[in-house]
Amino acid sequence: MVKDKQFYKTILRLSLPAAFQSAVNLLVVMADNVMVTRTGENALSAVAQSNAITTFVTAALSGLSTGAIVLISQYWGKRDEKRIRTVCAVAFSVCLLFALLAICAVQLFPRALLGLVINGGETAVIDLAMKYLPIVCLSYLPLAVTSAMVGILKGVEVVKVTLYTTILSLFANIGLNYVLIFGHLGLPALGVTGAAVATVLARLLEAALVWIYFFRIQKTLEIKPKNLLKSEGWAWQDYAKFGLPVGLTDAQWALVNLLKAVILGQMGKMLIDATSVTDMMMNLGTMFTFALAGGACVVVGKAVGAKDYKRVREYAGTIQIMFLCIGVVMSALVFLLRRPFASLYHLNDETFALAVQMIGICAVTLIGTSYHASCFVGINRGAGDSRFVMIVDMICGWLVVLPTAALAAFVFHWPLAWIYFCTRIDQCFKWIIAFLRLRGNKWIKNVTRA
Repeated sequence: MVKDKQFYKTILRLSLPAAFQSAVNLLVVMADNVMVTRTGENALSAVAQSNAITTFVTAALSGLSTGAIVLISQYWGKRDEKRIRTVCAVAFSVCLLFALLAICAVQLFPRALLGLVINGGETAVIDLAMKYLPIVCLSYLPLAVTSAMVGILKGVEVVKVTLYTTILSLFANIGLNYVLIFGHLGLPALGVTGAAVATVLARLLEAALVWIYFFRIQKTLEIKPKNLLKSEGWAWQDYAKFGLPVGLTDAQWALVNLLKAVILGQMGKMLIDATSVTDMMMNLGTMFTFALAGGACVVVGKAVGAKDYKRVREYAGTIQIMFLCIGVVMSALVFLLRRPFASLYHLNDETFALAVQMIGICAVTLIGTSYHASCFVGINRGAGDSRFVMIVDMICGWLVVLPTAALAAFVFHWPLAWIYFCTRIDQCFKWIIAFLRLRGNKWIKNVTRA
């Protein structure tokens, strides 16, 4: 175990704002879901399945920005701000381009995309989702701006902006939801349409605040808007080699999650509603884990950039022990709180019982999730070993999770709760791969240029 208290302080300083941001982002989605359940029996299914597409975009943007952190954190260890600014331009461009492509896809093919995640027989749910998705997709552009800038700042150990912007975003979204969904302050009740408009407005506010902080307030990294237009070939090459695998890992895993939503969506409205509740509980159970892993990524990357490999290995050992303990605690909390949490939603008795059962079954998987997240998201990525992580995630997602879930749903016709469990079955063994990878030294790769 690392004895230097500064190590723990640094991880917490980098991680707590990110954890808070993750919590707020989840609460924004949860606020939409909980409030729209009061507007009709099909509203939760429509919004939840539409948000499966939004979750894919959000995860992909997070991965693309995190990919830049791999390079930025190591250059930060060398204090090479000139190269950091060049990498920033690449990260910003990639995030904006992806968001624009996602918006175009939703605007051109909304019903086709919804038909993938909602059973074709649920016409009422699809019609309601058509009022939500084409509007909420406009939030992808400001989300791309926020993701890129927050990722860049995190790479140079600036995280306070997350605290301020996410608090304002949460209150703005809840307030706008209350006004626009139910019709207050003289405005008409817009239902799911109001929820979509509220999300877009909250994301615009968040992006504006981050933009002001990024260019006007923070002084750690000297950067101007014109710097985001000045990229160089070497930065694109290095991002493609070391950063893009991180983005592709998160993007392809987000696509796997979207396809899982496709499978579960064909099982009917009851499983869709129960999955919405269970996914939210699982996400809340892992948000602190992934935030800490992101902080660990920066700490490890900085040590690799400084070529202090002995310290890198000490950090890796300590991080693994920390996250194993966190996993046990979060697993127990999720199991104990499953009934109170599910009761927040306006569910019928059968759906409520199914959601509680699903959360109870999957709570144990949080132990494995916590451990492998510390390795793959924190240690391996920070050390430049992102390609290995990408390969593992692709194999687990495409060759294990999706086939198993499809067989359980369409061939063996297992009970609904166990079909959902199959979508998380990789969390039961991925930690073994992570453990074995860190036994040698192949995972330490300095990716900086002289």
